[in-house]
Amino acid sequence: MTPPEFMLASLGTCAGYYALQYLKARGLPEDGLSVRVEAEKAKAPARLGRFLIQVKVGNLEARHQDGLIRAVKACIIHNTLHAHPEVETVIQMAGVDAEEATLKV
Repeated sequence: MTPPEFMLASLGTCAGYYALQYLKARGLPEDGLSVRVEAEKAKAPARLGRFLIQVKVGNLEARHQDGLIRAVKACIIHNTLHAHPEVETVIQMAGVDAEEATLKV
């Protein structure tokens, strides 16, 4: 798998986990639950620009459909992507004192 595919797998797994927990907590059928995640590539800079999370589940009342969507959107990976996390990159060189060897980019 490529790194972007791992990211999609992480988002899908997280969404599926939260969906399953919602169904279990309410005693709703879990059969047929599946999650598919797709993303479109964006440029300047190269990145994944738009995500689509598709949750497939058996028939649910409207109130549970809304609840399931809220549950999936509560996924920590989903929230992380929406919050524009800060990312720090550090280069550490082997064999050099840690303070001198660290280059922040």
